[in-house]
Amino acid sequence: MSIGWRTRIIHSPVSAPPGFRSLATPTYRGSTTLFENSASVTDDWDQTRARYSYGLYGTPTTFELAARIADLEGGRHCFITPGGQAAIALIYLSFARAGGHVLLPDSVYGPSRELAERLLARLGIEAEYYDPLIGPGIRSLLRKNTQLIWCESPGSVTMEVQDIPAICAAARTANVPVALDNTYAAGVLFDAFKHGVDVTMQALTKYVGGHSDLLLGSVTVRDAAHYQLIGDAHQLLGMGVSPDDCSLALRGLQTLAVRLAQHESSALLVARWLGAQPLIDRVLHPALESCPGHQSWARDFTGSASVFSVVFSPGVPRQAIEEFVDRLELFEIGYSWGGVTSLAMPFFALRRRERPANGNLVRFNVGLEDPQDLIADLNRSLSKIQDF
Repeated sequence: MSIGWRTRIIHSPVSAPPGFRSLATPTYRGSTTLFENSASVTDDWDQTRARYSYGLYGTPTTFELAARIADLEGGRHCFITPGGQAAIALIYLSFARAGGHVLLPDSVYGPSRELAERLLARLGIEAEYYDPLIGPGIRSLLRKNTQLIWCESPGSVTMEVQDIPAICAAARTANVPVALDNTYAAGVLFDAFKHGVDVTMQALTKYVGGHSDLLLGSVTVRDAAHYQLIGDAHQLLGMGVSPDDCSLALRGLQTLAVRLAQHESSALLVARWLGAQPLIDRVLHPALESCPGHQSWARDFTGSASVFSVVFSPGVPRQAIEEFVDRLELFEIGYSWGGVTSLAMPFFALRRRERPANGNLVRFNVGLEDPQDLIADLNRSLSKIQDF
């Protein structure tokens, strides 16, 4: 059939020569997915069972990333989400329903707390907070309508390490699923499924991305029923992700091991130095005995990461802490962590019933700079805080 040039630029008869092979996973973009014929048309989110049907459910780039995350975490299936908060929401909305009760650690990530209080409450789901160090005592909080136990270990900002095996053992007696935010461990420093967790999530934005330039999350499961439950919600919520972001995450995975090793050694060096300074009351780093739940970290984790917090001595005023952070030259001020750049973020209004930090806490992300340069920067700024 003879067609004009306006049609040929859309229906081109030519293509690139075959046979190209690369070490990089191709970036497949596309919303419309083509079918061979009318009889093959389907609309099924489970692209592992049915053929590709629509780009929203994922392209080969998306599924390559999902498969690699599931493999690293020891799960069976993984869903990629537009960000870590989307992964949290996906889990809540998959397991919790009206009239239900969910348990969250008091140290939970702030936006996760907001989601529970502002969205789940509107849906008729009650959220109850528990001491993250409760361990087997969580059994006393379980009700007939408890639908999910949420864990985050270490906890956000205050870094409490939870006794996940004990919590999972208690949950199994009541047939309550346990979900874990495993972002700190990048899915590899803590084996969630080995320790009894049912569903894990990560903010791939952090260590998998590794360069502060993408937003992605993941939800991994090992149970077929949970796979169907989350898959249905994932489709209905329209949680499509960018194949370009997935390609960046795939690239980040290849350097994850060397970056984590450097993050760990540098962060420990900086944390130990800070712990020896007279203006610092406590260092909240899971690998140090001063951190709540350190014994659980020593038993269950294979390493530590880049993020930790310090609590300034009582009496150091807020203004002095703010000025300390502002004077730092190598630590930028910004949320998130896990990237190559060091960050410092003060927290003055943490909502904590257990072990409140009294409004004088700073969280650090130690990046890939020379740790001696970071220590010099901290020392210069600390030395300008007057005695109190």
